[in-house]
Amino acid sequence: MKKTFPLQQPGKDDARVRDKIRHEVNKALRRARQRPPQEGFRGWDFTCKAGPSEAEAVALPLPEIASRIDAIAATGATQVYLEITPVPARRVPVTE
Repeated sequence: MKKTFPLQQPGKDDARVRDKIRHEVNKALRRARQRPPQEGFRGWDFTCKAGPSEAEAVALPLPEIASRIDAIAATGATQVYLEITPVPARRVPVTE
């Protein structure tokens, strides 16, 4: 998912707009996790980038997406760019 979201919408509270963005991110993650992984892989990991624009986006771990959206909104930006790419995760052998 590569998308630029507006952080302000007329007639809507900014906090609700950020909630909507987080909801769309979670929907995209659910959809990606439902797809079967390739042969030899156990599931999906995600590479993430977020920033006020595509040029200013920085890589970050998936759990930090929500806090990064809030941090970008706190700087006064009018939009946020999110890029979340599913990557097949390898099986980790269990050693006992």
